[in-house]
Amino acid sequence: MSGHGYESGRLNLPFVGIATFGKKPYVENWDEIDADVAILGAPYDFGCQFRSGARFGPRSVREASTLFSFGHAGAYDHEDDATYLGSDVRIVDLGDADIVHTKTEESHANIEYGVKKILDAGAIPMTIGGDHSINIPCINAYAEDCAENGPIHVVQIDAHLDFVDDRHGVTVGHGNPMRRAIEKDYVSGMTQLGIRNVSSTAKEGYDDARARGSDILSVRQVRKLGAEGVLDRIPEGVRYYVTIDIDAFCPSIAPGTGTPSHGGFLYYDVLEILQGLSKRGDVVGIDLVEVAPAYDPSESTQILAAQVLLNFIGFIMHNKK
Repeated sequence: MSGHGYESGRLNLPFVGIATFGKKPYVENWDEIDADVAILGAPYDFGCQFRSGARFGPRSVREASTLFSFGHAGAYDHEDDATYLGSDVRIVDLGDADIVHTKTEESHANIEYGVKKILDAGAIPMTIGGDHSINIPCINAYAEDCAENGPIHVVQIDAHLDFVDDRHGVTVGHGNPMRRAIEKDYVSGMTQLGIRNVSSTAKEGYDDARARGSDILSVRQVRKLGAEGVLDRIPEGVRYYVTIDIDAFCPSIAPGTGTPSHGGFLYYDVLEILQGLSKRGDVVGIDLVEVAPAYDPSESTQILAAQVLLNFIGFIMHNKK
């Protein structure tokens, strides 16, 4: 108990100190990454087609994440009878990739560079966006890693399919990332969960996605199958890259996003799938995108994002033991 109590060290309340993710150490020199998980901010939102503001997502999620850091080691979960995120889990925050306003190619290249530096250091990249286009450079960064370690299966949790090939010449906006991902020879397949209602992709996109090996499930289909039924449809024992769009969640609990879509997931709908995924294979990368804090004065959206990410990291590292 002594390792997880309050009897020693600083209390370090949430409103004290610098708001790195989970109040973890900041690493300015990306050639000196020594961690299990490294956080990278990608505050880019020029790919949006509707409401912008996700450029402030990384900052807001970091701020929200301090709620779950009180200076003591680990978080005990009585349901699992497990302590997650103990002192043996090494997490660092690298700050943000440099964003050059109005310049997509340069901004995406800087994000890709950051993710690649994390992979080269042997850590799991966790990138906080930004709009969903930031997934494109994240996936691009895996080319060398996959050549050495094998392909990745992309698990997308989202309201929208994001499978547009080209729209008026736009190929790297926030409606394109899953189409760009499936084109990679090191992406072995895709599971797309939560897709619903008026979507970002026409019927041809759904047909194309399925023809290329994607499994698409709506929120209602996921709930009908249950977490275990969904997990049974995902390849077992492979390497997973997980991309989470906050609009996968119902705007009743996550209104702070540019393209809200009612009828979304609730917290445990997603958490149980993520926990099961961490037991089923090797999670090698994560991004969470589209948090736009200005649309949620309650700050619930960014708190949800931080809580999901911290729990997911906890599950991953616990199941690696």
